Amino acid sequence: MARPGVRLLAAALVACAVAARAQEAPVPLLTLDQDRFFIESDFGRAAIDRERDASAALEQENKRIEAELVAEEQALTDLRKTLSPEEFSSRAAAFDEKVERIRSEQDAKAQALVARRDEERKAFLQLAGPVLGELLGERQAMAILDKGLVIVSLSAIDITDEAIAKLNAALARPATESSGDPPDTAPAEP
Repeated sequence: MARPGVRLLAAALVACAVAARAQEAPVPLLTLDQDRFFIESDFGRAAIDRERDASAALEQENKRIEAELVAEEQALTDLRKTLSPEEFSSRAAAFDEKVERIRSEQDAKAQALVARRDEERKAFLQLAGPVLGELLGERQAMAILDKGLVIVSLSAIDITDEAIAKLNAALARPATESSGDPPDTAPAEP
């Protein structure tokens, strides 16, 4: 029967051998923080800026329209004293129809912003696919998992920073090889 000290030494040697082998062997799985990959990439930053600008413009437009409608409603209320009940009812109904039409138009604009954000994400994933495939090959890995789905991992398998750098370099490459202008990373307007 082996003594406790010998068992401890044997276990330590096995652990060292496993650790050395793990450093030589390819990492079979990699993780990626998808949100950070998008948000911190040049493409993602530009997409977020475009969305923020469009949302702010829509919000300002909504405020302007609201102020106009409030003023129009007040004017209609003031006219009530001088109009016949039939004339007032007709104008009030027309005003209500106008408000509903405007509400529908503004809702459609908000939905278009959401659709544009989704299109930008799809375009990003199309551009990111080859970059992630390249990282998968370089690391000789079998898969890239969303970091949020992994409970415990080593930081060595997180490729988010490397993926951001490679994607930014890949997006910048066509610009320097052609006209020197930054690439248009926005999807075409619908």
